[in-house]
Amino acid sequence: MAADTPLILTLDYHGVPHRWISWQQACYYYAKNLVAWTLGDTAFTVHGGVSRLTGQRSRISGQSIIAIKGKAMAFKGFNHIPPLNNRELFRRDHHTCAYCGEEFSFLRLTRDHIKPASRGGRDTWMNVVTACRHCNGIKRNRTPEEAGIQLIYTPYVPNRAEYLILTNRKILADQMEFLRPHVSNHGRVLALHAA
Repeated sequence: MAADTPLILTLDYHGVPHRWISWQQACYYYAKNLVAWTLGDTAFTVHGGVSRLTGQRSRISGQSIIAIKGKAMAFKGFNHIPPLNNRELFRRDHHTCAYCGEEFSFLRLTRDHIKPASRGGRDTWMNVVTACRHCNGIKRNRTPEEAGIQLIYTPYVPNRAEYLILTNRKILADQMEFLRPHVSNHGRVLALHAA
């Protein structure tokens, strides 16, 4: 299989977005008959060996969106808070500094705690924003008010669909069409893929 094979979007049995998996993981679900239903276009086809009895070559073709049978997928609720890391934080904030409004490359950005961690601020989606190194240096160990600067956008917690969009740079059109209605109204994530 090619290295550029897209990730497969998995859903729970009820259609709630869950996570991205590789085509290899998808093959496992297909082979174990754990795929409840599918949507989207064919994303991959894997050819296996040739049967001695029939002379036919085995194959598994998989869709870009698959719903998995069982309860394991349902335990992680749709409103589960996704893990915070810089890559998804910077993508949530469009690589834009929350103080000067300029857009920067990944290496020129930092995670800024609105209420500084050294002063009891927590490392959560609601207390962090993307900041350029210059603005973060100006703010230092102070709140924006104390530093005399203002936030130009507010932080928010991405829901599951938004987080899935943030974590995959190569989302297929049918996958995006499925995820779009699940994005919250206040989120800024869809602008990433609007161009």
